[in-house]
Amino acid sequence: MVTASGMGAVTTAVLSILSQGSHVVAQRSHYGGTVSLLQKLLPNFGIEVTQVDQRDETAFEQALRPNTKLILAETPSNPVMALTDLSAIASLGKSRGITTLVDNTFATPINQRPLDLGCDLVFHSATKYFGGHSDLLAGVVMGSTALITKIWDTHVIMGSVLGPFDAWLMLRGLRTLALRVQQHSQNAMALAQFLESHREVKVVHYPGLKSHPQHELACKQMSGFGGMLSFELQGGFEAADRVLRGLRLASHAASLGGVETLVVHAGANFLHYMTSEEAESVGIAPGLIRISVGLEGRDDLIADFQQALDALR
Repeated sequence: MVTASGMGAVTTAVLSILSQGSHVVAQRSHYGGTVSLLQKLLPNFGIEVTQVDQRDETAFEQALRPNTKLILAETPSNPVMALTDLSAIASLGKSRGITTLVDNTFATPINQRPLDLGCDLVFHSATKYFGGHSDLLAGVVMGSTALITKIWDTHVIMGSVLGPFDAWLMLRGLRTLALRVQQHSQNAMALAQFLESHREVKVVHYPGLKSHPQHELACKQMSGFGGMLSFELQGGFEAADRVLRGLRLASHAASLGGVETLVVHAGANFLHYMTSEEAESVGIAPGLIRISVGLEGRDDLIADFQQALDALR
């Protein structure tokens, strides 16, 4: 089922599953709009939310209550690329009769298929990789006929309807999705390896790197590691600002999934959604930069980041 945006997809799905008195178990690390949905909108309807560390599969089970109706996950998560064990939460949900809903935007269906791992519903901000050219707004919800029919009834009331031209743009993007995601993934791996070797970089967050603390899980549930990564600079907030100013090929913009490389200062951007203490608790350091790696020549990409990082000296 298609919607007018990614937030239209997740909001419609969540409000179809929950009602007054329901309880949700979600991650601490989510896309900012999803965080606002969980923390600001749902409580207005008498819905309780518990957020846990997604890296600890036991935390999901410990947070369950008799009135838990939904487990909400996002993997890899924005912006620190932490992973959720999808098979584990799917098994947990099925054993308790709880619906599992997964944001699969970063991975795309090319690199990860939560439904095949047992999850009930998947949603995407199709604005990102499904479109692929930074020129549409759309969302998608996927699941069984029974669940999609239930969500459709709420969708009609919510009115988050996808316009025909955006639908056409999404169809255009889907025709090249597999090819684009493969190149995004290859470029991201090359850039992540370069960044990890640079002395100005403190840590790189990318599931494809062996240094990623959940690399083994990534290899288990992902067929590719995607085009999203983030890295933290030794010099903190000021160094991140200088690197962003120094980049020439990559553009400073908050979206992702397009053919062009986009960078955002996560250490500053995410403070619109959370306090500095909350950001720190999910790994968003002041010097963290998130990259949506595009389809440019990888040598050109690496050269751009190298000159911006070398200028810090």
